[in-house]
Amino acid sequence: MAKLTHEDILAYLEEATILELNDLVKAIEEKFDVTAAAPVAVVAGGDAAADAAPANVTVTLTDVGATKVAVIKAVREITGLGLVDAKGLVDKVPAEIKKDIPAEEGAKIKEQLEAAGATVEVK
Repeated sequence: MAKLTHEDILAYLEEATILELNDLVKAIEEKFDVTAAAPVAVVAGGDAAADAAPANVTVTLTDVGATKVAVIKAVREITGLGLVDAKGLVDKVPAEIKKDIPAEEGAKIKEQLEAAGATVEVK
């Protein structure tokens, strides 16, 4: 069996879809009995600001803006959808892009879509 070089691995990671990367992470977790989840600190007594923040959010595309093609590309990257399905989702504004995801992930998706020219709501 040939060994992959560092460059080969990075090249694959750059080309892989979100779904393929997700499958890879799951396979690594199972094979090596590890988890990719970040550790979470718990504060005794709770923090009022942290308690007020929602645990999970929904990211909704509210406006495509002037750069529809860039938004479609971003939606494809975020969702792993094909071109036709991503375009269909973008054409149905307002459209849920991701539902019931961690707030941190929602913020990253919002940033990515706004960088493509879209208007996004995270609730």
